Amino acid sequence: MDVVIADGVITEVVPAGIAGGDERLDGGGLLALPGFVNAHAHVDKSWWNQPWVSFGGERTTQGRIAHERAERDKYGIPSVDGVVAVLREFLRHGTTATRTHVDVDLGIGLRGIESVREAAAVLDGAIDVEIVAFPQDGVLRRPGVLDLLDQAVAAGASHIGGIDPAGIDRDPVGQLDGLFEIARRRGVGVDIHLHDHGELGAFQYELIAERAQDTKVTVSHGFALGEVTGERQEALLDQVATAGISLATVAPVGSAPLPWRGMRDRGIATGLGTDGIRDLWSPFGDGDLLRIALGYARLHGLRTDEELTYAVRLATTDGASYVDRQRHDITPGARADIVLIDAENVPDALVRVPSRKLVLAGGRVVARDGEVLV
Repeated sequence: MDVVIADGVITEVVPAGIAGGDERLDGGGLLALPGFVNAHAHVDKSWWNQPWVSFGGERTTQGRIAHERAERDKYGIPSVDGVVAVLREFLRHGTTATRTHVDVDLGIGLRGIESVREAAAVLDGAIDVEIVAFPQDGVLRRPGVLDLLDQAVAAGASHIGGIDPAGIDRDPVGQLDGLFEIARRRGVGVDIHLHDHGELGAFQYELIAERAQDTKVTVSHGFALGEVTGERQEALLDQVATAGISLATVAPVGSAPLPWRGMRDRGIATGLGTDGIRDLWSPFGDGDLLRIALGYARLHGLRTDEELTYAVRLATTDGASYVDRQRHDITPGARADIVLIDAENVPDALVRVPSRKLVLAGGRVVARDGEVLV
């Protein structure tokens, strides 16, 4: 096929040799995928391209938060250069749009948001970046954070975040009421980290669903949905679907599989993300969303060609809503974000995770054979 592009947008997809045009880029018969959409990232706090940082601190969520707050200044987190390094890795692997959570707290204020916006400008639009103002250290337990989240919207955040309303703030109703009040007044979405497990997590899903009717809401991680079972799980899926809540997952090793069939059948949007990349939470990660899709497929026992293709769709076309796009595909009217891979078909690309031969963002070549050109 030939893909015809004008002004950064796909205008036609036609049989090879039919399209005209003054400039041609030979795709060499490679497999073309839409650019990857990273629905859950933390690009503001990586030590990528810096000297190795040994893992330290306690392994609990509270322990990771405390360790990060104590150590981040030592490693220049956040910084424009650090964000640029991570975004370039995204581009190298074919990610052309991302929703990223950016820490907002009393220690760094809005500096993280400023760094991310400046880094995106450095890359000159090669990667679309949507910002969630994220209260990593809690909301109510740190007086003043709600005001900072409100200010963050004025500074360019399209969503405000929350974190474990019960497990961190120990006041789920108070945290959620505060977040949704800002979201409704400012006309922005809400994206809540929910690590709390089992029935405690399920209870918070219910509280979120009660408030989500007129607000765009994403639950990130949301392990509890895969941990409750039977009728309890079915009822919770119905509530999530009725409220229009979407999920974002990084498919971590050892977590309970999500009820993906029930989610798919109910039209519950699911996005894939890389989470943190070599940060003070974890030394792992390389920014390759196709590898995350493979992890999702393995965690959920996907095997057939249809199922494997579904995993890749979660990382590409189905990610449109997470970055405020009506469509994200290799179809007329979509932004020309295209990744060329040497693979026989989509399932083959997923299971082998080959290198990206060519990455186009908005019709512009931004990476070739692993070299980032912006």
